[in-house]
Amino acid sequence: MKKKIMFMGSSGAGKTTITQALYGEDIAYHKTQYVNYSQYIIDPPGEYIEDKQFGFALALYSYEVDIIGFIMAADEPFSLYSPATTANIMREVVGIVTKINSPNANLSLAKEWLEIAGCEKVFFVDSVTREGLDELIEYLGWNESDK
Repeated sequence: MKKKIMFMGSSGAGKTTITQALYGEDIAYHKTQYVNYSQYIIDPPGEYIEDKQFGFALALYSYEVDIIGFIMAADEPFSLYSPATTANIMREVVGIVTKINSPNANLSLAKEWLEIAGCEKVFFVDSVTREGLDELIEYLGWNESDK
């Protein structure tokens, strides 16, 4: 079964870029100004997690998906995710480390922060080179045919 996922992460973490890569689109930066809702992905603006007043929107959209993907760029200087954040979420949550080929990438620290937040499964991807995307696609069941 193909699973629907919602990405959560800070502005610039790579939510829209990974969406474009997963759908096989050309990678083109544009600032997400509203919730992008497609067949298999919900991509909200980073401000929805950065500003607590928008948290209710993330909670509402989470009911539309099978999995929530906590996105964290490998070069993030800090984590937005509090310890055990996933304990409050009624969906499966996976961690997705983006920008793994950044010169300032710290893969082990990003993974550690996602695990502290409660992510038991962490994927490492580079949306531009497509490195790591196949594993995520397989996990989401997107390589299965529609029936």
